[in-house]
Amino acid sequence: MRLSGRGLKCVRGGRDIFAGLDVEVAAGHALAVTGINGAGKSSLLRMIAGLLPLAGGTLRLEGGEDDLTLPEQAHYLGHRDAMKPALTVRENLEFWRNFLGGPLKSPHPEEARSAVSKDRGPFPENLTLRDAVSDETAPQDEVFKRSIADDVAASLDRVGLGHAAQLPAAFLSAGQRRRLSIARLLTVRRPVWLLDEPTSALDTSGQELIAGLMADHLRGGGIILAATHGPLGISANELRIGGAA
Repeated sequence: MRLSGRGLKCVRGGRDIFAGLDVEVAAGHALAVTGINGAGKSSLLRMIAGLLPLAGGTLRLEGGEDDLTLPEQAHYLGHRDAMKPALTVRENLEFWRNFLGGPLKSPHPEEARSAVSKDRGPFPENLTLRDAVSDETAPQDEVFKRSIADDVAASLDRVGLGHAAQLPAAFLSAGQRRRLSIARLLTVRRPVWLLDEPTSALDTSGQELIAGLMADHLRGGGIILAATHGPLGISANELRIGGAA
């Protein structure tokens, strides 16, 4: 799998942010996007995520799913945490799990191989979660909902928020809100991670957590592009974008 962009151009408010930008990241590799404020780091990630129009150039994900667009195969983690304060931690993550949905695909081959149904052997890679889950003793919808609940619980435990599952998100600290955002990366498996300042607001343990998750993602053949002003805690090539603040 390879993410490539050729001659990329971004225009915001009638002003060219960057033009003629080339990007290439292979499976198992990370790219740290650096540059001064206003250079277009976040804009580049948002373009790849399909949140901003491409003013010029081409973007391709080679080796991805033919029937899915690049944005549908990518996670975008912005610098805003994108959560509803009135919902609990668990409810926020359940919302994102349901909203993102998607096939039971993973850049981690060992996870795909080890996923098994109750008595039918490994799940075929192209099945959706709803199709893959089978339980003769319960209605399909109940099994599907239970699978989502299990995914959410496991993801919260992984980011250290299992104990806060029933707490309204409004009461989380900035670092905890960032951890909750990071948990979205785990509930639905997508091969491309687009991370905008992923270590923002995190303490030392939180930075080690996201570094470990990124390293796991890369070991499984995932791709990471991260806009950052500091070290990511993983091995990464650098793409520096110029421009005025």
